Parts: sequence; structure tokens; C-alpha cells
Amino acid sequence: MNEKEQIIEKLKKNGCRITRQRKLLIDIILENSCSSCKEIYFRASEEGGSVGLATVYRMVNALEEIGAIDRSNIYRLEHPAEGCCAVFLDDGTVCRLSEKNWKRVILEGMEQCGYLKNRKIRKIVMEDGRKQPR
Repeated sequence: MNEKEQIIEKLKKNGCRITRQRKLLIDIILENSCSSCKEIYFRASEEGGSVGLATVYRMVNALEEIGAIDRSNIYRLEHPAEGCCAVFLDDGTVCRLSEKNWKRVILEGMEQCGYLKNRKIRKIVMEDGRKQPR
């Protein structure tokens, strides 16, 4: 299964209907280094697609939800199976979590273990284990 097919499959599992316009947007993002939704919109318009700007924004949000977009590399698609975090289980299973799901796991785990006590997480920072705490 190629990258586009994997992204489409993830979107379907996330409840997204795959239309001709959405496929066009995926192609544009995969083939180009776009820096904004407007740039994606203009490229879609150039290719003759009847795609609205709101559709572009919704698609970008959907791709971010499934972990396919890395916002630090502005709209560069990442292989959605790679995710943000990989958890290796003792039976050989690998659980890959998008940033959104990883944060949810941390939040729910901290709540269940009683660490939050009516407080909210302000920030999560991954640190190198070799560094000494300040």
C-alpha cells in the first residue's frame, strides 16, 4: 500500500468521506511543499478542481488529526503509521500514537494515577534521560 492509500485508509477509519476533491488535495500536499492552506487552494484551482477554501482547511485539520501532517514542517505529509510516539510491547506489537493521541494517553494516565488533583497540564516536554534535572 502506497503513502496516499495509507492516508486515505486512515481518513476513512476516522470517519472522513473520501471525495474527488479530497483526493486532489492529498495529491497536491504529497507532491508539493506548500506553506499554507491558501497555497494548497490556489494549486487546486490551477488544476481545475472546484475546491473551496473551507474544504482545504477542513482537510488540513483532518490530516492533522490522523497524524499525517507535521505542522513544524508546514503541511508536509508524514507517513501516518509513523506517528509521534512508538510504544514497543513485550509481545512484539508496536503501538504508534499521533501527537494528539499521545497527549490524551498522558492526560488520562496522569488522571488515573492521581497526579493531576484538579490541575491541568500546561506543557509536556520530552527530555533526554542523560540530562540532570534543574
